[in-house]
Amino acid sequence: MAETRDRQEEGELFHGVMESMPVFVKQLVAGGVAGGFAKTVVAPLERVKILFQTRRAEFQSVGLWGSFRKIVNTEGVLGFYKGNGASVARIVPYAALHYMAYEQYRRWIVLTMPDIGRGPVLDLVAGSIAGGTAVLVTYPLDLVRTKLAYQVVGSSGSNIRGQFSAPPIYNGISDCVRKIYRECGTRGLYRGVAPSLYGIFPYAGLKFYFYEEMKSNVPEEHKKDIMVNLVCGSVAGLLGQTITYPLDVVRRQMQVQTVSASNSVSKGTFESLVLITQKQGWKQLFSGLSINYLKVVPSVAIGFTVYDVMKSWLRITR
Repeated sequence: MAETRDRQEEGELFHGVMESMPVFVKQLVAGGVAGGFAKTVVAPLERVKILFQTRRAEFQSVGLWGSFRKIVNTEGVLGFYKGNGASVARIVPYAALHYMAYEQYRRWIVLTMPDIGRGPVLDLVAGSIAGGTAVLVTYPLDLVRTKLAYQVVGSSGSNIRGQFSAPPIYNGISDCVRKIYRECGTRGLYRGVAPSLYGIFPYAGLKFYFYEEMKSNVPEEHKKDIMVNLVCGSVAGLLGQTITYPLDVVRRQMQVQTVSASNSVSKGTFESLVLITQKQGWKQLFSGLSINYLKVVPSVAIGFTVYDVMKSWLRITR
């Protein structure tokens, strides 16, 4: 009897907290949890993808499984999560802002332009603007994540071709931020942000567009099914990423320019795109794309699914 009463009181307390919490806070929490969980699941694939995109010589010729073996042999299993702390530190506020801003922009557009109607086009516009907002706020952490992941530490006493025989340049997130700021100032913390924005506007918009468009064709009784969300999220991520992937390659190469021996990326975004094509070949613009498919499918699918589950748990209604 006492246990039942305690449970009821806890339930009433939880209900009271949920009802009093502002909607935008709930959206931030739901988005942050979804982003952090999805990013950690795919961290090993993200590490290998970055090494491919930034043309680390020792990873260009061994392929996906060879890259996994090389990381395990030289850095151990934890090597797959190098830079993941910075990645999660970025993705939690990024995803929280992205999902929350998407919901708020969507609501604002509906209220200010009621004639626009509700549908995938609304999701395309709201998702695009929300993606740009989230990138601008959290970009320095993405830069730090790339620089940390780019570092490859050789095994003790070895001098494997292309690997660092000396201690790594950056020792953690705060050290990396300090050194970048000391060398280049605030501008250095936003190196490569232009291709990020060029890429995120169509990618974020298309991702929400495809996801909501597919879900709109699902019978009402199945819209909350986890498998439905996973499938819709997978296809949405796959289509959106394929269209914008070359800009992601340009961004990564611009981010590691100061620690890379190559100076092929030294100008603006579109000039860099042309230079990469001329000097490295057009295939480099899609380097790591197969890995990205393996990463994006579960990442976007898990992100959307966890977000929808969290919305239900936090009692968020659109």
